[in-house]
Amino acid sequence: MKLHDDIHNYYEKLLTDEIERQKIEDDYDNDTLADFCCTALNQLPARYIRYEVDMAFYSSQSERLEMEQRVRDAIEFAKAAVAKRGTIHE
Repeated sequence: MKLHDDIHNYYEKLLTDEIERQKIEDDYDNDTLADFCCTALNQLPARYIRYEVDMAFYSSQSERLEMEQRVRDAIEFAKAAVAKRGTIHE
């Protein structure tokens, strides 16, 4: 078993999905986007899974909605943190 291949934090997928939905990658260069992601993920709890279907099966609708809201809140926090550094594309 390779830990990095078999297990991942579900919030990483939720975060990348929301980043794509909001088109946030258009606002930052690659280095800043990586910092942005780290900042956002550090605001979220760890939720480790092996398979995406695990979350669908074991999570209620209200829990999934709460997780999605946490991701949006973490993104807003990261936007503010990055804006303080002044690294957004103008």
